[in-house]
Amino acid sequence: MTKTYKELMEEARRIVPEVAIDEVKNRIERGENWILLDVREREEYREGHLDGALSLPRGFLEMRVEEAVPDKSTPIIAYCAGGVRSLIAARTMKEMGYEKVTSMSGGYTSWKNAGYKWVADRQFTQEQITRYARHFTLPEVGEKGQAKLLDAKVLCIGAGGLGSPVAFYLAAAGVGTIGIIDNDTVDMSNLQRQILHTNDRVGMPKVESAQKTLNALNPDIKVIPFNERLSSENVMRIIKDFDIVINGCDNFPTRYLINDACVMAKKPLVDGSIFQFEGQATVFYPDRGPCYRCLFPEPPPPGAAPSCAEAGVLGVLPGLVGCMQALEAMKLILGAGKPLIGRMMHFDTLSSEVRVLKLRRDPNCLVCSDHPKITELIDYEEFCGLRTAHSA
Repeated sequence: MTKTYKELMEEARRIVPEVAIDEVKNRIERGENWILLDVREREEYREGHLDGALSLPRGFLEMRVEEAVPDKSTPIIAYCAGGVRSLIAARTMKEMGYEKVTSMSGGYTSWKNAGYKWVADRQFTQEQITRYARHFTLPEVGEKGQAKLLDAKVLCIGAGGLGSPVAFYLAAAGVGTIGIIDNDTVDMSNLQRQILHTNDRVGMPKVESAQKTLNALNPDIKVIPFNERLSSENVMRIIKDFDIVINGCDNFPTRYLINDACVMAKKPLVDGSIFQFEGQATVFYPDRGPCYRCLFPEPPPPGAAPSCAEAGVLGVLPGLVGCMQALEAMKLILGAGKPLIGRMMHFDTLSSEVRVLKLRRDPNCLVCSDHPKITELIDYEEFCGLRTAHSA
């Protein structure tokens, strides 16, 4: 039997209780555990909504509500612009088994006209809405997560094999500020793996080449180049304005220096390393897990460990590890998932094996313990037999 629109609305009102905006306001002020469900379109939600409301447009309701609100006994107040769409949405949820669903009469328009508190999210440009559309549809990212990415500041140590995929994917994802430090120039031998650079840029400073590539990919972001060698004299100045540091260098002096600096500055360090056909990635987060010195208290003597230039590296390997580093940085920014804190992911590309190793904090660590013995930064170039930093 077919039904008219009027009959559908009358039936919905019999099934779904309606709540006045004053009662909704009182429930919020009393701290009652109700979920506010905004069923308007994303454009409407973006312009203004009730504080703490969950956005779930009416057109996606049946597909996503069970993922967004898995417990069907959860109390829900649905609202739209005027109270019609929310009434239909609430009826649908009732039919899906939700037990405590109500609709806010008058909707957001009445709420706003009454002068009650509302909030507006970050206003994205039309270009940003299009560029980051695939992020907006992910519940773990969405518009709030994309705003976090745009506000984030990440420093990449090195614009080489690891730094290239790291910076590429952070830029593509819309990480708003990307710093890159590297004092090297592009060499023909780099192009086998360092995908930020091109043949016509041989001899160009790597940070300049990287900036050109990243801004060509995404002019929405800011790239800050540091064409200088990292040292104990400049490291704290350089890292102080960044939220996360990502290490892409293949030499021990830089590795120990940046670890110690991040511990002292309380900055999370996303670390990666590669050797021939093997690579690994982890996150060193001060006060939440071990640091690099917990694993290797002191640098090895000169010549004990060959660099990538000496031992060689499969060109695709830094891409694999660098992508993991970019992913870990984004998880930290978004507060999503389980970062590799206290764990290390190890890749063996020849055997196609991936292992996750547990890392433990050393209570007697020279840098991150409660009573550290190293409290000042050290330059290890002479000790390690190196005078300049190299990116992998």
